[in-house]
Amino acid sequence: MPGLYYEEFEVGRTIEHEKRRTVSESDNQRFCDMTMNQQPLHLDREFAAETEFGRRLVNGLYTMSLAVGLSIPDTTDGTIVANLSYDDVEHPHPVFHGDTLRARTTVTDKRETSDGERGVVTMHVEAFNQNDDLVCAFDRTALSLKRP
Repeated sequence: MPGLYYEEFEVGRTIEHEKRRTVSESDNQRFCDMTMNQQPLHLDREFAAETEFGRRLVNGLYTMSLAVGLSIPDTTDGTIVANLSYDDVEHPHPVFHGDTLRARTTVTDKRETSDGERGVVTMHVEAFNQNDDLVCAFDRTALSLKRP
């Protein structure tokens, strides 16, 4: 299913994304390796056991990236020109190996570009774990195609 064209975005509309993903230890390890993030809180079991969390945390940038990925099929798949910004990123609750995440997107703003050929859409994206704890929230602004 393709994403939405600019005209199809409605300010105030909330989309509950059906796709979910259980985060594995391997997901976290690979993401940290690819991004060269060697934070022991993500990778070192013994180090993490001594923290207030008592175990390793999933990299927050992976959590955010996963939330974007879960939202794309229902929002911008095939209809985006570019992501323009990610703003006001929050991680109010930790993510652990084995957590299953889902995402929700609310359209908060839209406007045509000055040439009228495309549109800028701002969406508030939230990610939740299997207990419905909010684990990540941010605003995503995308340059969107208009309907052909």
